[in-house]
Parts: sequence; C-alpha cells; structure tokens
Amino acid sequence: MSDEQASARARIDQIDEALLSLIDERAGLAIAAGMGADPGLEALALRRLLALPRASVHRPLIVRVWRELMADGVQRQVPRHLSVWGGKEPLRTAELARHRFGSSVSLTMTAKAEDALAAARTPGGIGILALSGDHPWWLRLLAEPTLQVFAALPDMAVHGPLTALAVGQIVAEPTGGDETYWVTDAAGSAAAVQEVLAKDGVAAELVGQAGGFKLFALAGFYQRDDSRLAKGPGRLFGVIGASPTALDV
Repeated sequence: MSDEQASARARIDQIDEALLSLIDERAGLAIAAGMGADPGLEALALRRLLALPRASVHRPLIVRVWRELMADGVQRQVPRHLSVWGGKEPLRTAELARHRFGSSVSLTMTAKAEDALAAARTPGGIGILALSGDHPWWLRLLAEPTLQVFAALPDMAVHGPLTALAVGQIVAEPTGGDETYWVTDAAGSAAAVQEVLAKDGVAAELVGQAGGFKLFALAGFYQRDDSRLAKGPGRLFGVIGASPTALDV
C-alpha cells in the first residue's frame, strides 16, 4: 500500500466516525422535533440536497442514504408496515417499496389487492399496489376519502416508468412538483378525455384502464373539488390522491 493510499484510508476512517456522530445527532433531533411521515417535506428535502454542489457522490446514492435516514426517524416515532400487492411483478414492486420506504419498516407480500388496501386502513399501514391492467383497485378509493394515494413508485426517474402507487391514511400536500391521480368512467378513448381536460389547462396521462374506468395522472396538484375537474367527462369521477413527481435521478 502506498503512502497516498494509506493516508486516504485513514482519512476515510475519520470521515466515517464524523458521519456516525452527525447521523446520531440527526436521529435525536428528528425525534425531538416530532418529524413524522410527510411525503411532501421529504420530497422537498431531497430536491434541496440534490441541488447542492458536490464533487463525486452520485445522485442515486444521495436519495438512498437520506431515504433510509428519514424512514428510520419516522419508524422510531410512528411504526409503519408495508403490505405489497405486486401484480405481475411482485419482486420488482417489493424492491421499489424498499427503495422508497427504507429497510427499517416491515414488509409483507399479499395475494390480493384487497388485502393491501385493508392493511392500509390499519394504524401505520401503507398499501403498495401495482398498476395492473386487469385489476382496477384504484377505483375503490373513490368511496374511501380517508384512504388516498400519497406516493408513486419508482420515486427516482432512473428506475423507469410508473409501476405502483402507495396508499394510506396520509394527506398529500403540494410540493411544487406533483402529480394528481384522477379516475373517470368516461366512455370513449383516453385521447378524447385528455382533449376535454386540456381545454381547461389540465394535462393528463393515462396510467391505468380496466372495467370501463380510466386512471389518469394529472400534471400538478389538484384538490378534490377543483372546478376544472368538476367539468370533466364521465358520470363517476374524482381525485384519489397525489404524489411528488419522481426525482430527477
């Protein structure tokens, strides 16, 4: 080992000790501040960190490290549990859930979408449900205003397109970069629905369709009673939640 390598390794040991001390202090402060689960604040914090100057650390690592720190802080105060219905790709859905909610939270795979929704109704429960073309589970949320979408998976754009949604008794708040999930039974094509919404300045992307119902992701944050959506096509329609957009990683 060269002197330069030995010096670098010794410095890494010093940095590791300093990091541990800072992480320990952060954990204590998070508990003292009562920092519970708040998807909006977490997204804002990560966006701020990703915007800071850096020389070597990769952006995905920043997200993974801080996701774990934030998840651990929440778990110490309000224990959560994940119930994952993965549709046709259960392992991928479970992996994305771990990425988003950390390793400290318990995770159970469910055989049915209904089981994941039932778990989301319990204290600390979060349902992770895949967007599957043969199961419009998201339609049920129209009749359950206290249960709503608050996060989308994957939460990093580098991991690909929208795969699943997280559901719980958690109120989504606007972050300045959000998507709202809106269901309608409007007949006709998705393009026809998009055209009607666009007349009121609402940009929509179809993300699910089954049983005569369509699920759209709307660009921006919309309240349930937004007048622009009240004029939307269909007889049965409504907002079922919102989430911060995937991080630009």
